[in-house]
Amino acid sequence: MLGREAYASSRARQCSSSSVAPESSSARSGANSLGSVPKSKRTTRPVVQFSSKSRIVIVGQAPGTKVHETGIPWDDPSGDHLREWLSVSRESFDDPDSFALVPMGFCYPGKAKSGDAPPRPECAPQWHERVLDAIAPEPLLLLAGQYAQQYYLGPSRKKTLTETVRSFKEYGTQTIPLPHPSWRSRIWMKKNLWFEAELLPVLRRRVKKRLAD
Repeated sequence: MLGREAYASSRARQCSSSSVAPESSSARSGANSLGSVPKSKRTTRPVVQFSSKSRIVIVGQAPGTKVHETGIPWDDPSGDHLREWLSVSRESFDDPDSFALVPMGFCYPGKAKSGDAPPRPECAPQWHERVLDAIAPEPLLLLAGQYAQQYYLGPSRKKTLTETVRSFKEYGTQTIPLPHPSWRSRIWMKKNLWFEAELLPVLRRRVKKRLAD
């Protein structure tokens, strides 16, 4: 996993495994072997979905306020937009045997001056490898946003997110970089018409094929 050491070392904060471990109480979390956390602190409610049969892994940013409250990954307008890109139903998306939903930060990170704070940097190095080891080998990996691309693409990432996404063919058939599907991405798509014309058809074909395997 290129770049994870650089990402982890870029921030100074560290926490114990008990403070960020995914919940283990439901099949949705898919984290039965990873421990549990108290729900008393707003920033320590992990939201993650996977199973040993997951065929597609979506690495996002971190839960927002709505997802933090519901405990359902991508249960917000960004999730609706992402499902449009993938051309999949909510039922299929919520099935952990189909999709592993693994954010860079499992917990809501709080607010920053503009929008939500970045994902906590200690979460991905601590948990992602364990999650990926627990699912089916060679999943289709979708990297939604700059944090996921920085972590997984490392030095092969381009100077900007737009350049990275436009260069998606360079990353082979198992990995596709995407913008984060927030409301800002709708503005971005109007400036980058190639995304809908060139990348989305490839994305949908690969997703459909993987779900049919």
